[in-house]
Amino acid sequence: MSKIDYLPTLQDAYEPLLPQQVEILRQIVVSEGGDAASIQSRFNYAWALIKSNDVNNQRLGIKLLTDIFKEASSRRRECLYYLTIGCYKVNEFTMARRYVNTLRENEPNNSQIIQLQKMVENKIQKEAWMGIAVATGVVAGAAAIAGMFMKSKRR
Repeated sequence: MSKIDYLPTLQDAYEPLLPQQVEILRQIVVSEGGDAASIQSRFNYAWALIKSNDVNNQRLGIKLLTDIFKEASSRRRECLYYLTIGCYKVNEFTMARRYVNTLRENEPNNSQIIQLQKMVENKIQKEAWMGIAVATGVVAGAAAIAGMFMKSKRR
């Protein structure tokens, strides 16, 4: 896999391009033949879509990156990184973890990948704790209702 010294951070993904900029990138892809457009043009458009605040655009960006990943082995590292970010943004944390773990296996000392992996793992842990809290609340609520029902039945 090719190495790049700099990859954008997760925070960079939350700075969307202007709609006109995204449209220019889309038009480049269309003018080059859509699916037959150059890898670089499709990659740029996919990244712009992932940076979007619209979840449908983000999902399209993920799809484009997945296609590029399958098609161009020389771009797999970058695709995995950007797919991690895209999946993180659309709350597909299991997939984000899968992608970043694959990156980490190949580059165990890359500080950007380590940081991204920590962010994904922290989000997964936070989601798990929220799930536990909700489940506990539901159980407590059900127990309270059952207790009230039993209490009223005794009268």
